[in-house]
Amino acid sequence: MYLIGLTGGIASGKSVVAKRLAELGAVHIDADLIAREVVEPGTPGLAAIEKAFGPSVIAPDGTLDRPALGAIVFSDEASRLVLNGITHPEVKRTVDERIAAARAADPDAVVVYDVPLLAEGRGKVGLDFDEVVVVHAEPETRIARMLAHRGMTREDAVARIAAQASDEDRLAMADTVIHNDGDLGATLAAVDELWNRVSAHRA
Repeated sequence: MYLIGLTGGIASGKSVVAKRLAELGAVHIDADLIAREVVEPGTPGLAAIEKAFGPSVIAPDGTLDRPALGAIVFSDEASRLVLNGITHPEVKRTVDERIAAARAADPDAVVVYDVPLLAEGRGKVGLDFDEVVVVHAEPETRIARMLAHRGMTREDAVARIAAQASDEDRLAMADTVIHNDGDLGATLAAVDELWNRVSAHRA
């Protein structure tokens, strides 16, 4: 098995790269999706959140009321640490299970673990990647994408970028950088080149 850690700043185009790798045959494990799965109704994660923060963070339909929880944890560091202490182990357990399942199904599988905040928490991920791939786009490119596609103000877009790790920190951890500032075809060609190299390495 070949394990790739895929990361990139907000609006860098990481999802485009992940989608292409999945189309080429990689097993795609999405950290954001798993983070939502582990707090769905009926999960130990949601039960632990309700116990820690009370019924006010549970919506009438039994799902997690994310705005209500966010109002608590984003204004209080201790509460945020409590939440992370609940969700991070659940995410790690699920990721470990999916990597093991991919390895069992195909010992030569290429597994892509898609982690937006890898630079912020690499030590907490607890995985030994064969390769870290960073999708990079310049800040102005990313701001323009957020304004055009996410309905953000420029101020909000700048704040979101500032809240993440710096480009320098992400690039410093990269084994491979895929630039995604311009032509989509060039980005996809770079992904194909990555796939061909990894496939040759495994052969």
